[in-house]
Amino acid sequence: MHWNVITNNFNYFLIGAYPEGPLGGLAMSILLALGGIFGAFWLGLVVGLLRISKSRTARIAALVYTEIIRGTPLLMVIFWFYFLAPIAFGHTLPEAESALIALIVFTSAYIAEIVRAGIESLPKGQSEAARGTGLSRYQAMRYVVLPQALFNMIPSFVNQFVSLTKDTSLAFIIGVNELTKAATQVNNRTLNAPTEIFITIAVLYFIICYVLTALSRRLEKRINRYQARDR
Repeated sequence: MHWNVITNNFNYFLIGAYPEGPLGGLAMSILLALGGIFGAFWLGLVVGLLRISKSRTARIAALVYTEIIRGTPLLMVIFWFYFLAPIAFGHTLPEAESALIALIVFTSAYIAEIVRAGIESLPKGQSEAARGTGLSRYQAMRYVVLPQALFNMIPSFVNQFVSLTKDTSLAFIIGVNELTKAATQVNNRTLNAPTEIFITIAVLYFIICYVLTALSRRLEKRINRYQARDR
């Protein structure tokens, strides 16, 4: 076994060549995950609300968006933004930026379906009661329906964000120096410890995803207790 390869390169796994060079490794994976989570939540929330809009055009546009994205592999979406960006924008996007946009777009389609299902799962009486107090449809959605629905969606959101965190590993295919790319570079340089290297990055991914999953379980239990108390 060659575990000395891990100890000698552990900092590179964590932060890449930073501060002497660009940030990479686990830190880049976390940045991609955080940026993807933030962007996908807001984009998915908007698309999810459009899915239940009174406007037929908005509903169809949101439906087409979610169905196309959910029916396309993430790797293909990454290639779209990396190879088609020069045609669409007239210049090449940086690899990390291309990967981040792809993660946001891909995950937002799933978030949109979670939002739509969460809102539609609430009793219609909630919205009708809010409208009966004089609130507009927008106000009823913002102040009454959406807070309750989002509260119930939290476990699903966390599960989706766990998947997004694991999906950041696909960014290595376009040269983003995230954790998987860093491990591949070290493996290509040493050529004598692939088992130790990839066990190490698997453990690092597991730790991050386990923390998020544990958080999801705790949130789900608290939500179940809260709902049981209200009954």
